Parts: sequence; C-alpha cells; structure tokens
Amino acid sequence: MGEIEDAIERADRESFTRQPPKTLKGQVGYLLKQMGSAKAVAAELGVTADSVNRYRRGARKHARADVASKINDAVRQRWQPQVRKRRQKQAATSGGITVETRARFGYTAPVGTTDDGRFRRLTVHLPPTYAQRLFDARESGVSEQEMRGIIAEGFKEIYFQDGGDRAAGLSDVTLNDIDYLDLDY
Repeated sequence: MGEIEDAIERADRESFTRQPPKTLKGQVGYLLKQMGSAKAVAAELGVTADSVNRYRRGARKHARADVASKINDAVRQRWQPQVRKRRQKQAATSGGITVETRARFGYTAPVGTTDDGRFRRLTVHLPPTYAQRLFDARESGVSEQEMRGIIAEGFKEIYFQDGGDRAAGLSDVTLNDIDYLDLDY
C-alpha cells in the first residue's frame, strides 16, 4: 500500500464505534467468522491451518511477532465495514475530506515549470467531489500516482487557485515527495 491508501485506512480506523478484539483468541475467532475456514485464514496469514486452530482454541496464547502483526492488520481491515462505508459516503456526499500533508509540490504555469518545488506543510479541506473520486479510485485499484493526482488537483483548485480567485494561469500541480499525509473525514 502507498501513503494515500494508508491514510485512508487510518482515517477509517478512527471512525470505529467499538474497538476490535485485542486477544489473539478473539482476533482469530473474528477472522474465522469473516473468512469461513481455518484454511482461508491460514492462507492469508502465511501459517498452517493447525496453527490457526491452536490460536482459536487458546492452546497457543502468543503468536510470533510477525504473525501477530498480520493477524492484527487482517482484523482491522475487516472491522466494522458498515461504519466505514457510512463515513465514506458522508464524506463523498456532504462533508468532504481534510488532507494534511508535508510534501513537495511541483507546478506548471505560464512563467515556467518546476517539479522541484519547496516542501510545504498544508492542511486543506477538499469538497465532497474529491472525496468521492478518491474513494472510487481506491475501490477500482488505481495506482498511488493517480490518487496523488486527485489530491494534487484538489490542492490546485482549493489552495493554490483559491477557488478561481488567483493563479488562473496555473495549469498543473503535482504532489512529488510526500513526507507524511493524513486524511480526516
């Protein structure tokens, strides 16, 4: 996953109304309910079905650190899908999305072009149309670069051009080096 997908995942996790299971037994039990079989869970985690069953029964209280991390990530990716959808729908229809980032922005304008702009730390609230485009792009599996383009286009319209009030000749903005990126909706 890239920076933008990670940021969407973090924003989704902030919307949870209940916390996911914390114990290994509880997490594996949840995954078994979601995925249907120990074999499917084992394939996702990279362990044997016997190991999954031992975790479920409580015969093994602790998993290796790498397996425990995979289990935790798998649970969090599947936790409260309806809550996630509801929050994303709200952002895409009325609320919009707030992007906080520290990144290098390049631009194309009548006076010249640069892809070596300075780092800027920006927090910009983008309208719902950009949230919808971003969620649709993630759903269809587009590249990280295309999702960066959607965010850069939103920054161009809202921040750099201030909704059309300035920098009218600015034709293209690129998001080049992301130091960090965080989303809220």
